[in-house]
Amino acid sequence: MPSKDDLARRRYEKLVDRLESLMRAALKPEFEGYYGQLILGADDLAEMGELKDVRRAARKAGQRLAWKTTTHLLGGRLFVLDEREVPERIERLAGDAAAAAMDRSWEEGRRPRLT
Repeated sequence: MPSKDDLARRRYEKLVDRLESLMRAALKPEFEGYYGQLILGADDLAEMGELKDVRRAARKAGQRLAWKTTTHLLGGRLFVLDEREVPERIERLAGDAAAAAMDRSWEEGRRPRLT
C-alpha cells in the first residue's frame, strides 16, 4: 500500500502536469512562449485543492516552461503570470496585436445595432 507521502507526491505531480498543460494551451505561438498567463477562477481553485499547493504547483509548472512565474490572488481568482523580459521584436508584435484588437472592438462599437 502506498504511503501517505507517496500519494501526496503523486497528487502534486498530477496537479503540476495539469497546470502545465493549461499554461501551455494559453500561449500564443506567435509570441514564442512569452506573455504567458493563466487565470484560475474560484471554482477551478476549489477543485484543485489548497491555494498554497496550487501556487507551488503553478510555479513548478512555470519552471518547466522556462517562465519567471509569479502568482497573484485577486478577487477570488489566481493569476499565474510569466514575468520574463520580453525580446523587443515580440513586444512590438504583441503591441501591434493588442492595437488591432482594440481597433476591431472600437469599430464594432460604432456599428449600428439591429434590434
